[in-house]
Formats: sequence, structure tokens, C-alpha cells
Amino acid sequence: MARSSSSGSLSSLPPCGGLILRLGLGACMVWHGYSKVVPDHAMDHFAHYVVSLGMPYWLGYISALIEFVGGILLLLGLVTRVAAFLIAANMAVAFVKVAMHNGADARQLVLLLIAMALALVCIGGGAYALDRKIGFA
Repeated sequence: MARSSSSGSLSSLPPCGGLILRLGLGACMVWHGYSKVVPDHAMDHFAHYVVSLGMPYWLGYISALIEFVGGILLLLGLVTRVAAFLIAANMAVAFVKVAMHNGADARQLVLLLIAMALALVCIGGGAYALDRKIGFA
């Protein structure tokens, strides 16, 4: 069976899928994590919020750092699978503790972020990831 020219050009796109997922999820995590890490006392305020959800204070620091630093690692494509796994775990906790109580829109966003992170765990960072440059892919 003859292959059409359009399917030939589409077969070169799969490495870009990881790149697109990585950049999208990384940007989203940096965006949401920034306000929990960068402003003065932001991590302390977030840690107190985490305590109000019934979790340990220190977990607020871990969660904020996973979002912000994990997002930066995804943008760079550095230790992509590890960062994506930590983000998926963080978002799973966010789903159970926060999103389940905040309506369908909140649940959909968090589930989408979990799915994106798990996809990156499976396929890696894709094209142009630093993981490939250092042999960690």
C-alpha cells in the first residue's frame, strides 16, 4: 500500500510531542509555583495553607518547590521523567485535598496536569531536551 506524502511528514513529528508537553506543563508549573516561592514569605504562607488541609507544614515547602523548580526542570528538559513524576504526585495530592472540593473546572485542570506529567514520565522530554544532550534520556 502506498504511503501518502502527508503521512510521511507526520511521522517525523512524534519527538516534538514530548517537547510540546514539556513546555506546556513546565510553563504552567512555573506560573503556579512562582507565587508560592518567590515573593517574601510566600512559602511560609503556602505552608500554613497546607497545614489547614491537614498535612504537615514542611510538605508545603516541598509542594511549592516541586511546582516551581520542577517546572523549570521541565522547561529545560533536565531530569524530565523524575520532575514529571514528582509533579504528577504533587498534583494527585492537590486533586484529593483541594480540587475535589472546588468544582468541575478545578478537577479538570488538575487531571489534565496529571495526565500531561504521566505522559512525560512515559515518553521523556522529547526533542531538544537537555536530557538527550547529557545522555540521561
